[in-house]
Amino acid sequence: MSQKHILLVDDENDIREVAALSLQVIGGWRVSSAAGGEQAVAMARAERPDAIVLDVMMPDLDGPATFRRLQADPQTSDIPVIFLSAKAHSAHQRRFAQLGAAGTLTKPFDPMTLPDQINTILTGSEETR
Repeated sequence: MSQKHILLVDDENDIREVAALSLQVIGGWRVSSAAGGEQAVAMARAERPDAIVLDVMMPDLDGPATFRRLQADPQTSDIPVIFLSAKAHSAHQRRFAQLGAAGTLTKPFDPMTLPDQINTILTGSEETR
């Protein structure tokens, strides 16, 4: 079985570093990182990750706009996207689910459980966490 690959998209370097370390060391994932939406779309097309964890609030191209671009592209439309949001309200989670996201994770996240939360969402055990 090949190693799972995840694309982590967040404009905050510290969050990318902590999440990447968690996903690599605890989850055994191969991680690519992008600092913004434009870069994420290009990397998703080039690398075809197994999943994308996408920050909601980013300058220039925010998470929902990035998600729409990914969904509109036949090369990336089938990649599951998990939103990462500082807003934990169920209304936000419903909005992201209505867009077609695989799930939503909230900030701050626990690095020790992040890989399990992502696996739970991707295997369909739960839609949001």
